[in-house]
Amino acid sequence: MTTVLAVIVAALVGGGATYAWLRSRRELATPAERAVHAALHSASRAIAPLRGGLTEAAAAESAPHLQTLTGAAALAVVSPDGEVLAWSGGHRALGADVAHAAQTASTAGRRTLVAAGDLDGVTGPHPVRAIVAQPLMADDGTGLGALVAVTESDPGPGSLGALAEVAYFVSSRLELADLDASRARLDRAEVRALRAQISPHFIYNALGTVASFVRTDPVRARELILEFADFTRYSFRAAGEYTVLSEELRNIDRYLTLERARFGDVLQVRLRIAPEVLGVVLPFLALQPLVENAVRHGLAGKPDGGTVTIVATDEGTDCVVSVEDDGVGMDPELLRSGALDAVDERAGAVREAAHVGLANVDDRLRAAFGNDYGLVVETAPGAGTKVSMRVPKFRQGVRA
Repeated sequence: MTTVLAVIVAALVGGGATYAWLRSRRELATPAERAVHAALHSASRAIAPLRGGLTEAAAAESAPHLQTLTGAAALAVVSPDGEVLAWSGGHRALGADVAHAAQTASTAGRRTLVAAGDLDGVTGPHPVRAIVAQPLMADDGTGLGALVAVTESDPGPGSLGALAEVAYFVSSRLELADLDASRARLDRAEVRALRAQISPHFIYNALGTVASFVRTDPVRARELILEFADFTRYSFRAAGEYTVLSEELRNIDRYLTLERARFGDVLQVRLRIAPEVLGVVLPFLALQPLVENAVRHGLAGKPDGGTVTIVATDEGTDCVVSVEDDGVGMDPELLRSGALDAVDERAGAVREAAHVGLANVDDRLRAAFGNDYGLVVETAPGAGTKVSMRVPKFRQGVRA
């Protein structure tokens, strides 16, 4: 059983290809094939609820399948603080013993076995021989909880090995869940950093522009107030970490409407957007820093103004979005190392731990889609700057 479970863990952690292959077969001809198929089915059912971490609901859904994998008479899932989150099987009178064994195993960082003679709650027609608590441990030694098996036979190397393999399997899933949660928290923090960056750089100037029209052109002032309200409503929304390109472009249009009201004809804007990519999903506020950088730092130093060009094209499985200005540009040597740090330096931004500005967008693109999807910067002194991003048109798990 231990060998089979080791294969199960390797198959599932490696992507589940073995399970998919077995399920695709019309018949499982041998008992060994049927046994592996049944074990893989139980393992996949056990792991699915744990994607969000070790909650009471997730433990309750996983426990029966974990019991099947271990072959225990009963199995309990225990939280890091010793609370029994779920119980599958009989012998529930052993709850206090199970919680104590789980805490002992978690504290020691190794398996704890309690023989029947040391248990307080042994009742029922089927004698309990032992309870075995296997800690759930992260790679860094952090305790994640425990699995506790109740056995009606003396636990041997096979059953102990099976419990250890299942605990390793569960620990790996919980670590991934914690990583996903940490990444989500980081994404939220970085979005908040971008919002904080928008506030001082843009809001004051936008309100000043609106104020300048209040007496001379009240209708225009009202239109700008509505644009400003819609811009801030979108930028500070409480929705998820992703949006679609059409929504980003709509908000960029509001931003540019307010900036054109301030700069007048010296700021020109060109857009070339392929309709088929409007529904592409990308990180929330991914375009705002690119466009703001082009306006504030590419063209601000150019007395006669210039043009910002936004292009979105369909390139097979990807969408490529670029923001280009014909402004002052910068020395490409600054991009040799720490490229986006250098761009932020040109912009006069102090890049702190929150990774504001372009570096923030680059980090979030790579986190969402992989290292092939960061920002690309092309620039030269006096020749303007072009910043491009490549986004997959579809990526599993990424949705607005």
